[in-house]
Amino acid sequence: MTRRYDFDTVIDRSNTICKKWDGVEEKFGAPDLHAMWVADMDFKAPPEVIEVLRQRVDHGIFGYTGRFDPYHESVINWMKKRHGWEVKKEWLCHSPGVVPALSMALLAFTQPGDKVIIQPPVYYPFFDVIGGRGRTILENPLIFENGHFSMDLDDLEKKIDPSVKVIFLCSPHNPVGRVWTGEELERLGRICVKNDILIVSDEIHSDIVFKGSKHVPLASLSEEFASRTMTCISPSKTFNIAGLETAVVIIPDRRIRENYQRVIDFLHINGGNVFGTLALEASYNFGEPWLEELLLYLEDNLNFMDDFLKRKIPEINLVRPEGTYIPLIDCRTLSMTGPELQNFFINEAGIALDGGDWFGTGGEGFARINIATPRKLLEEGLVRLEKSILKLRTK
Repeated sequence: MTRRYDFDTVIDRSNTICKKWDGVEEKFGAPDLHAMWVADMDFKAPPEVIEVLRQRVDHGIFGYTGRFDPYHESVINWMKKRHGWEVKKEWLCHSPGVVPALSMALLAFTQPGDKVIIQPPVYYPFFDVIGGRGRTILENPLIFENGHFSMDLDDLEKKIDPSVKVIFLCSPHNPVGRVWTGEELERLGRICVKNDILIVSDEIHSDIVFKGSKHVPLASLSEEFASRTMTCISPSKTFNIAGLETAVVIIPDRRIRENYQRVIDFLHINGGNVFGTLALEASYNFGEPWLEELLLYLEDNLNFMDDFLKRKIPEINLVRPEGTYIPLIDCRTLSMTGPELQNFFINEAGIALDGGDWFGTGGEGFARINIATPRKLLEEGLVRLEKSILKLRTK
């Protein structure tokens, strides 16, 4: 296959106010670490998106920005083509990002004392959104068996009481890499309908899904589920434009939509920014060929890493993801606590990874690694890890 796009060229991201590379010493307390954390890619955005932004820079005027029919049509067409879900223009709401959308849902639909369900180990900002605002986190931990995570919905049903108002669903799940099946989502949806629970579904990774799996938007399964679901999407992970901070919240139910919009209006954050708006539209209109090649490259990176670990570092196993480019690696045979494991990565291997314990219950002994990088950089990080393990074996 002839490829149109280049994912192998290493681009120096230092001194570009880049959190992943320029912020590594502040985050991990050590310089010169090989950055394999935080969920953005070391690839340029699609050239079609860059060209649209370049044209706007050349225009030179960056005034107040609106979202008009072409913007909405790009979202509607993308959701239908990629995910088989026909959404309506009036369902589309704005957010500066998916995590802000979670925060605004919390403000709109819960009160102090209410409980919010999360399914750890899960994206750590979920904890930050809920904690410290008088709401209570109700954990429904995932089960890890035979190298595979699954929902424990029996546990969930036992824990629900009338104070539970919202569930934050991560679909596909970050960091465990599960792409939930329609059957799993169907059962979860029925539980939420029975108990009058609002589903706030973070589907930001829905476009990064590998062969053999298919993302199903929970709200697409039935009108009943749609009527109690806020679906949060963004091209930010898919097309590496997270710094442009633009997301879409799909809310079919008018009452839920109006309550959410009241919070947006109160905070005066409905305007968006010119580059985020243009990049979203361009990504969804022109980015699909780039995405298809990206998925092949990421899957090759997964295969490369899996083979490397099995041959050279059998102490560590890849938790093979069905989606996302930030899978877990299972380091539990090293018998280290979360802080000990992080210290090992930083001071012995010289790599920056997200600690598994950052993601809550069930995460200790794991680490999250970012494989959305040129293979040369992925290999460099793995070689550093191999050398540190060799030293560990001789102790």
